[in-house]
Amino acid sequence: MTSITSVPDTVSNAAATPEKVQPYAALGLKDDEYLKIREILGRRPTSGELAMYSVMWSEHCSYKSSKPYLRQFGQKVSEKMKKNLMVGMGENAGVVDVGEGWAVTFKIESHNHPSFIEPFQGAATGVGGIVRDIISMGARPVAVMDALRFGDINDPDTARVVHGVVSGISFYGNCLGLPNIGGETYFDSVYQANPLVNALAVGVLRHEDLHLANARGVGNKVVLFGARTGGDGIGGASILASDSFSAGGPTKRPAVQVGDPFAEKVLIECCLELFEKKLVEGIQDLGAAGISCATSELASNGDGGMFVDLEKVLLRDPTLTAEEILMSESQERMMAIVTPEKLDGFLAVVAKWDVETSVLGEVTDTGRLVINWRGEEIVNVEPRTVAVDGPVYDRPVAYPVWIDALQADTSARLPRATTDDELRAQWMALLGSPNLSDKSWVTNQYDKYVLGNTALSFPDDGGMVRVDEVSGLGFAVATDANGRYCQLDPYQGAQLALAEAFRNVAATGATPVAVSDCLNFGSPENPEVMWQFSRAVEGLADGCLALEIPVTGGNVSFYNQTGDVPIHPTPVVAVLGVIDDVAKRIPSGWQDEGNNIYLLGTTKDELDGSAWSGTIHDHLGGMPPTVDLAAEARLAGLLAAAADQSLAASAHDLADGGLAQALAEAVLRFGIGARVWITELMQRDGVDATAALFSESTGRMLVSVPREDDVRFQGLCEGRGYEFLRIGVTDDSGVLEVQDRFTIPVEELRRVHTATMSDHFGAVIGR
Repeated sequence: MTSITSVPDTVSNAAATPEKVQPYAALGLKDDEYLKIREILGRRPTSGELAMYSVMWSEHCSYKSSKPYLRQFGQKVSEKMKKNLMVGMGENAGVVDVGEGWAVTFKIESHNHPSFIEPFQGAATGVGGIVRDIISMGARPVAVMDALRFGDINDPDTARVVHGVVSGISFYGNCLGLPNIGGETYFDSVYQANPLVNALAVGVLRHEDLHLANARGVGNKVVLFGARTGGDGIGGASILASDSFSAGGPTKRPAVQVGDPFAEKVLIECCLELFEKKLVEGIQDLGAAGISCATSELASNGDGGMFVDLEKVLLRDPTLTAEEILMSESQERMMAIVTPEKLDGFLAVVAKWDVETSVLGEVTDTGRLVINWRGEEIVNVEPRTVAVDGPVYDRPVAYPVWIDALQADTSARLPRATTDDELRAQWMALLGSPNLSDKSWVTNQYDKYVLGNTALSFPDDGGMVRVDEVSGLGFAVATDANGRYCQLDPYQGAQLALAEAFRNVAATGATPVAVSDCLNFGSPENPEVMWQFSRAVEGLADGCLALEIPVTGGNVSFYNQTGDVPIHPTPVVAVLGVIDDVAKRIPSGWQDEGNNIYLLGTTKDELDGSAWSGTIHDHLGGMPPTVDLAAEARLAGLLAAAADQSLAASAHDLADGGLAQALAEAVLRFGIGARVWITELMQRDGVDATAALFSESTGRMLVSVPREDDVRFQGLCEGRGYEFLRIGVTDDSGVLEVQDRFTIPVEELRRVHTATMSDHFGAVIGR
């Protein structure tokens, strides 16, 4: 990006030259926004101020189109939802009390557009940025996850994006020494030029180690430490994520950030020592909007005043202008507030870790953020007008003109299998389809077990990490979304994503306690997209209230579209759960023969929007499955009790691909065969064989139980009033048999399930 000006534009000069034409539109500001800035300042902005407002008022940083809807997450709460919430929305990451004096902080964010332009660095710096959010809370990062969505697997450009994104995540996370414990990988042509790269990080801390970022205490020092500031990422995520892609490419192409995970690893240890020795009042990471964000947010959250000398910023590129320094999103940088008497101790710690540091200025009582450059005042603003009180839009909302016809086009018209051979063939087609196939090509590039505390990871339903080696206390996390469901009904689709992530955490034996979300949508300037967004947020807020788990924070990603064509609305929901002892965790597949297989819940003829409809018939229409959140809560309680009493040998939720997919994955988890029967299921629930195997009805779980625990498990289900049906038994036959219909050798299941990714992207990379 070219600089705004090569000569410093001072505050006095701005007041004296109101007629100067400024390139605000090129920086993403609308006409009325620029006029509002002039009104706030009582003059035209300096070039430095214009740079700050442009990045901080961008959609990515200001949430100007989503704020009115996101307030629901704070309004629709119960006392139970507040009970264990230590830090909620508005901070760098949410923090939840998990017991025994421990807390867990977690958050998920997007790095979508940068990952299309430069997949490796876009994805890598997405991981780095979310990890720094965790550090800033005083926590040690202990795990990462990723939720990925790519274009058509057969499109030549998809391979470019997939290889780059997966390599970037692998490189950064592995170099940091953080286990990648799960996530998702989906393919759909709607994401062809708009891949979704949503990165999640989790950290742990003792209650007393919690820190919030603010600039309080007049005379306290403002210190920038970490990597030097460079020209990479000038206006990067903040502006790039605040506009759509045209047919010929993005309308703005600022430099994508470049990450250095080894520098970030040192930064982690340095920050933790600074916190441990109580040498900082608070630390803020420098992510989107860089110094513009860190200074204005710290000042806004503190006493309201700050002075900074921008010349003190250490640079990799000495040719950078003041405006470029303010806008740069160079990675691996943090800003700290330090009392004068602790400054020497602070400097000693950063020197020990060989982290470059510069004291930029201090906290003041002026109520103004003042920034000097070469002895001249180039910024003088009220910080809240930059970081907090930006524009808020009540965007037009319109019911989509096409949605009634889409919902009326149900799967009822689609032909179903008429023979057992056809049913078997459809099962195998689904098992090998891009979205249901084995994703070890991706996950084998990640280190799942580094740090030695991973209790569960992919392909289990949720990732699980031990927090305390003495008690075994741990947490579980799962992410889920279904853009096809949300295209049909965004309210119900968002609740389905929540229900599935909730159920996946429950399947591990953990109790769900909190939510973080990453809401991926098209342009907010499209009234139909805003209707989708409003309905999805309402559905998620209502769903969290029904389940009584709070939203602790997250991210909104708009402008995910090419030209006028938006992606399917894709709210990714991450659910965090707590388990008292990870030794009682439940894996997703059976390990022993002779166990009884139970299906919990009931099956309805719900194939609209399903993998069966999309894969077998290339069809999308109708209404997604119904959601019974009260039943989901009962199911979670049942699984937690089964884990506590060690009654369940395995548990696997039913979602995409229905019972057929769950059975195949449970067999393949440890290679143990099974004999199952579906006739009684069909009779009890009034469904045909196609629905019995491929329906995606919610609130269902596949559980294997040792025979000696059979009576106790049935009693647990009966006592909690949850429907259950014994549908099979595990065995050493080496096949998956659907009694009286067909058999599938385990090796055939494995071959079909694992071939897809390697066929498209090359040999599986093992660790």
